[in-house]
Amino acid sequence: MDKLVTFTGVVAPLDRANVDTDAIIPKQFLKSIERTGFGPFLFDEWRYLDHGEPGMDCSGRPLNESFLLNQPRYAGASVLLARANFGCGSSREHAPWALLDYGFRVIIAPSFADIFYNNCFKNGILPVVLDGATVDRLFVATEATEGYTLALDLVAQTLTTPDGETIAFEVDDFRKHCLLEGLDDIGLTMQHVDAIRAFEARHRDANPWLFS
Repeated sequence: MDKLVTFTGVVAPLDRANVDTDAIIPKQFLKSIERTGFGPFLFDEWRYLDHGEPGMDCSGRPLNESFLLNQPRYAGASVLLARANFGCGSSREHAPWALLDYGFRVIIAPSFADIFYNNCFKNGILPVVLDGATVDRLFVATEATEGYTLALDLVAQTLTTPDGETIAFEVDDFRKHCLLEGLDDIGLTMQHVDAIRAFEARHRDANPWLFS
């Protein structure tokens, strides 16, 4: 996965609490395990006026003009600002796949559902937990200022607003390391590829009948 070290993105404010994974990517899109191609169907039932199905061409679908991702001011947003308990519901990993495929690399909320929170790190998304008062201030600023951006410095564990305010956040050291180095579970395993190959060779030599 791509490294995440520093990052600046336009903020999209999703002013809803308890957004579940079925809202993030509805169940009919779970047939694929390719990890890509889900971005056009992110928040499908809120984003479009018709019913979405896998493989549809979304370019001509009727849009819900009131939904934030269909508003020109949030075009190209890559930081999602949300309310409490974001990512609740089922444990589908397709939810972070869809968010990442759309272009979101950072999600900010007062709290996240545990499994969704863990899945974000495994897919190169940084979920940032901030207190409710700070999230409230960011909602006000984002809605008041078109093109509102936040700048991430993961090493320093800070977000910086356009007026220079620095907001600190906490992140687990191991998860931070994985994002900085672009390591998912497979990448972590492949760091030990020489030891794995040596073990396989010893195992083959000690138990040749298993490989005949």
